[in-house]
Amino acid sequence: MYLEIKKITKDNFSLYGDLITIQDKSSEDINKNTTQSFFDLANIEILGNNKSPRLNIFKAQKRIFPLCIDMLEMHPFSSQVFLPITKSDFLVLVAPISKKPDLKKLEYFLVSNEDGINFKPKVWHFPLISLLDSKFITIDKKDAEKNIEIYKFTENEKFNLNYE
Repeated sequence: MYLEIKKITKDNFSLYGDLITIQDKSSEDINKNTTQSFFDLANIEILGNNKSPRLNIFKAQKRIFPLCIDMLEMHPFSSQVFLPITKSDFLVLVAPISKKPDLKKLEYFLVSNEDGINFKPKVWHFPLISLLDSKFITIDKKDAEKNIEIYKFTENEKFNLNYE
């Protein structure tokens, strides 16, 4: 399967969630004008009875290509933020919200410029595809065991993802 890598924008990613960026965003000077603050960059959602979020740091390893794509996951009770701590590009492979992922509607995005993403609840995605060894701040629901569904591909659905 060939997928074209799209440069992520707020508009082309809106079906799946938020592009977290300070590009073209207004800011407010705070702390006696020593800090420039950019507020409300993502719509973080926590659903269900337990509405406790958790803040995590993921230590990601550089992915090796071609990368075997053999599953997708989704989080039914929360959005999920990925925000690089250091300048690090990463890739996002997603499919629209549905009972099971529609593999004909997969999209492939490059996230760069110190930007991050926030997946909406129930968006199918492949786990973090980091292009460097790097750390990411993540935010999702504290009750993680019940907040994940995994779709394992059949042999015919598996494919290799390339990046150059």
